[in-house]
Amino acid sequence: MTMHRVTPGVLAVAIVALGACGGQPEAEINDPTAAAAPSAEGIPVLEYDDSWPKRPLPNQGILGAVMAIFVDAQDHVWVMHWPHYNSPGDHAAAGGNAECCRPMPAVVEFDTEGGVVQSWGDPEDPDLPLGGFQWVRERGGAHGLYIDHQGTVWTGTHTPGAFYEGAFTNLAKFTSDGTFLMQKGEFGASKGNADTDNFGQPVGVVVDPETNEVFVADGYDNRRVIVIDGDTMEFKRMWGAYGNEPMDGPLPATEPGGPPAQQFRGVHCIKESHDGLLYVCDRPNNRFQVFQKDGTFIAEAIVPGAAISDVAFSADPEQRFVYASDGQNRRILILRRDTLETVGSFGNRGYYAGEFAGYLHALASDSKGNVYVGEHQGGNRIQRFKVTGSQGE
Repeated sequence: MTMHRVTPGVLAVAIVALGACGGQPEAEINDPTAAAAPSAEGIPVLEYDDSWPKRPLPNQGILGAVMAIFVDAQDHVWVMHWPHYNSPGDHAAAGGNAECCRPMPAVVEFDTEGGVVQSWGDPEDPDLPLGGFQWVRERGGAHGLYIDHQGTVWTGTHTPGAFYEGAFTNLAKFTSDGTFLMQKGEFGASKGNADTDNFGQPVGVVVDPETNEVFVADGYDNRRVIVIDGDTMEFKRMWGAYGNEPMDGPLPATEPGGPPAQQFRGVHCIKESHDGLLYVCDRPNNRFQVFQKDGTFIAEAIVPGAAISDVAFSADPEQRFVYASDGQNRRILILRRDTLETVGSFGNRGYYAGEFAGYLHALASDSKGNVYVGEHQGGNRIQRFKVTGSQGE
């Protein structure tokens, strides 16, 4: 695996320095059936867990293209999917033509055992702003999912194939049971990267519990991370690749073996590590970049051809490993977080349990070390992989 890294020493220093300020307590694992924690030195070994989720889903339910996964403080797994991204035969029961199946609502909460706790996200919700947020549209709908320290659910919107005037440009927040609270942006109103009132198809969110700042991966049209206030949604700051000012218009082509792109081409995810670093996926550029919360660039990992859509972290207190979705090759890469060196992978392309048929679109991990992988159209499912041991580096 070829890996291009920028300033890995700086990243290692940042991880050590920020970690010294206080890390997350190590999770207690009392359940003998829980996933095994990796050793202090070894690389996690992950295997498909056929016990999760519980099947069949309620009311003969079925998922569409999985857009996002979030694991909350209870280790409940929240899944956002597009119910309309299925073939007609997959939801024949909805039309009265068969006993199975029916599309689940857009947001589904699973408990640790894989049972459905609740589901919501009604495209006909009368409380949603006209011309604004929509759960489902002929093309696209809600995209991204984050539950903050107050239990508020955040999500953005995406319209495949659209651009600015024909695209969703808004971010919304809801209560944990799906009641609409507030949104920022209006459909088709974005004026580009300098616009601080609208987004450009935002798809990922992180909320800082200490400052209540919201960091948004924005997105399919724009080329930036934008920061807003969690209560008022007022603009605070923004940055692009390497901390550069994000720019509109055509971007220069990048040559194989040449210098990496100085602008984001598709900001598809944003995740925060325990030590306060932000990991930002730039899918078309086959990389993720690491930043401090003020936008200071720390490092990047470039994996040619991987089309990295999402990342997650190992469950040890230092989060020694980063998991990254290799969408093109249908596998999950394992990287050391201090050097961003690829040291392993799990999964492969295929149609059987533990394999990946659809594009790898969403990734998350829980406190036990389990990794959850969501597949877009073609897979339309979420699978859990548990840590069964570790191997030497």
